[in-house]
Amino acid sequence: RCIWGLANSLTSQREFAAFLTGANLIMEYVFSNAAVARSFTAYMGTAVGVDAPSKWRIAVPGLPNGFNQVDLVAVGVILLISVCICYSTKESSKVNMVLTAVHVAFILFIIVMGFWRGDARNLTHPADPAHPGGFFPNGVGGVFSGAAMVYLSYIGYDAVSTMAEEVERPARDIPIGVSGSVIIVTVLYCLMAASMSMLLPYDAIDTEAPFSGAFRGSDGWGWVSNVIGAGASLGILTSLMVAMLGQARYLCVIGRSGVMPAWLAKVHPKTATPVNASAFLGLLTAALALFTELDILLNLVCIGTLFVFYMVSNAVVYRRYVVGPTGSSTESGDRQPSAWPTLAFLLAFSLIALSFTLVWKLAPEGGRTRVGLLSACGAAAVATVGAFQALVPQAHTPELWGVPGMPWVPAASVFLNVFLLGSLDRPSYVRFGFFSAAAVLVYVLYSVHASYDAEESATLDGAKVQDEACRV
Repeated sequence: RCIWGLANSLTSQREFAAFLTGANLIMEYVFSNAAVARSFTAYMGTAVGVDAPSKWRIAVPGLPNGFNQVDLVAVGVILLISVCICYSTKESSKVNMVLTAVHVAFILFIIVMGFWRGDARNLTHPADPAHPGGFFPNGVGGVFSGAAMVYLSYIGYDAVSTMAEEVERPARDIPIGVSGSVIIVTVLYCLMAASMSMLLPYDAIDTEAPFSGAFRGSDGWGWVSNVIGAGASLGILTSLMVAMLGQARYLCVIGRSGVMPAWLAKVHPKTATPVNASAFLGLLTAALALFTELDILLNLVCIGTLFVFYMVSNAVVYRRYVVGPTGSSTESGDRQPSAWPTLAFLLAFSLIALSFTLVWKLAPEGGRTRVGLLSACGAAAVATVGAFQALVPQAHTPELWGVPGMPWVPAASVFLNVFLLGSLDRPSYVRFGFFSAAAVLVYVLYSVHASYDAEESATLDGAKVQDEACRV
């Protein structure tokens, strides 16, 4: 029901917050797909023996640095997948299943080769003695900075929820699909990271194609680089297909809500797919992948993902403690409880998390003052959550499935996302600010008026769809 929840939020008085979250969610998918498509070029190169990705790209003099390498291969891949998902969801799913099976086999091959050929000494010794060594070469701060960057590896699981309208028993299958995929991928991710760290010291890893690059130039093992490049290329196609399926359905739902043009929500009568949304986002993703360098895209994906997760965590608390299961009624049939206690809690907790983050970043390391302030912020966070749980009752209990451990689990997510946001660099915030300003401008100039007109008309034929049973 997550995709319906997004539409339901957009039809309520919390429309602006939902619109901003939805815009960042779409941004997250578009930027991550563009980044993945650019990395496809690097891995495809290693699969056919072309070591440098620059040989596949065209340098354009006069363009700003970071936007001057034209990647036609990435554009071609995105457009090809866009055509596939416009044609048929069922056929696309079959292709995706085959590619996924092959991809998992390659992942297991990489893990085995990494532990077999790797050396545990590489976990603590850099290739260049001038670089810091040890298991944590950049300290605890480096771990959290890295965690903020690899967050993009954990996006896309919500794409499973976008298929809720095409699943026979979504209440049972969606939670299993999301939770199961997170657990499996986390285990595989950790094993792959460990094997990569054993193959090469951290300062010798190729940032464009790390796994295939680890075997490049090895005597008698060059063929492994080609095999890994081919496997990674297939895996990238799988990732792109799933993510582009999901992003089109998100935009389709936003189009239904009335805050974006209704033609984005139109479904083709023969293919039963959101063709307009798929084509629009496919062209946008291709345009970004054509010029934008990988590191710029990754920074934008990370900050957008953290912001979306932060907003969703707050929304989970708000819906459980303020909004009833239908959006207005409560469990006991009484009137909807006041939103102010929950809003005050969310604001206070976010400020505490921000204070902890600022102390961590700015206070001198090793001092007692820093330790005392961090401890005080941590204690204040725990006390705030405990007081809220004791004083504010839940508005309803989910009938089928809900987040356990309320409000501790979403509160922990809020705290972690705020903390990781503090680990990103200044240019990421500047780019994120420009995008957010553009999203606000679209909302003020178009969305708020279109949404109001749709509510006034109160017709199902308009932009807003009020029927939960509608099918894509």
